[in-house]
Amino acid sequence: MAANRYCVIMAGGVGSRFWPMSRQSYPKQFLDILGTGRSFIRHTYDRFANIIPNENFIVVTNRRYTELVMEHIPSLDRSQILAEPMGRNTAPCIAYAAYSLFKRDPEAEMIVTPSDHLILNEKEFINVVNASLDYLDGRNALMTIGINPTRPETGYGYIQRTGNEAISKVKCFTEKPSREMAEAFLECGEFLWNSGIFIWRVKDIIAAFEEHLPEHAALFSSITDKLGTDEEAAAIERVFAECRPISVDFGIMEKAENVYVHSGDFGWSDLGTWHSVYMQSRKDKYANAINSDNVHIYDTRNSLITIPNDKIAVINGLKDYIVVDTPDVLMICPKSEERNIKGFVEDVKYSTGDKFI
Repeated sequence: MAANRYCVIMAGGVGSRFWPMSRQSYPKQFLDILGTGRSFIRHTYDRFANIIPNENFIVVTNRRYTELVMEHIPSLDRSQILAEPMGRNTAPCIAYAAYSLFKRDPEAEMIVTPSDHLILNEKEFINVVNASLDYLDGRNALMTIGINPTRPETGYGYIQRTGNEAISKVKCFTEKPSREMAEAFLECGEFLWNSGIFIWRVKDIIAAFEEHLPEHAALFSSITDKLGTDEEAAAIERVFAECRPISVDFGIMEKAENVYVHSGDFGWSDLGTWHSVYMQSRKDKYANAINSDNVHIYDTRNSLITIPNDKIAVINGLKDYIVVDTPDVLMICPKSEERNIKGFVEDVKYSTGDKFI
């Protein structure tokens, strides 16, 4: 393993689209939604553990989740967990990790990954990561990993590349497109799904912050001497309070001239919705994805049904539905109306406060 290679796991999100299973107190990245025996964040750590030494992992999370990270990855030292006082999107998250890492190792190579993605072919994925790391040698390159699209997906961002080589320069990024645009992207052949996984040298991403997000660079560089000390928490509290929330895609990757993409095909999904979980789950002969033998179904098809292990459920006459039952919340929703879940959460919060959120 290369001593100067590091993995930064972004694990601060709440995962509100997975309500009612994902809660503010125990969000999606700490759940085993697919029933594999491991949480999403544990899968992410294990995925990189063969190429990254344990001491070279960094997890950036909300400070309320520090103990959960330690519970799910007990081999980490507490100093490897960077606690955000509040969510500010991915650019401040990555800046926090980059400036902390640069202080420790200015020659560091940095893999940045979300904590909650599904990757079925991990061997091929690691091959893509290693090839991307090799590409950095002697180059000032900001690398992202793109996924060869298999359908006109409207829930993902897209990357347009300049060529069909495994590694190509990026032409542009597009946020979640309309159905018509996604179909055109698929037919064109120049577009990849945006995985949100980044690979770069720490000094190159800091240079990109200085050029494209100078206000963020100024804030984090002003507290470099406090990172890794007893004064870090107070300094980060001040910086995040002043920091403009913005994604690294919009703030840097869409503006920089040295952005490259490595295409890959390794069974990737960001599992961002209940529908995506349904797509990845094993199904019965009626195309139902059911998590328990205690579910009795009648005239029910194409549905996702998740219940606690100690419950019995009888489902009759549902077609294309999501049913998620927890000890204190039951949600029944047509799959076609899943986009309304965030609204459901807001309505429940308005009527009952944070108790069920």
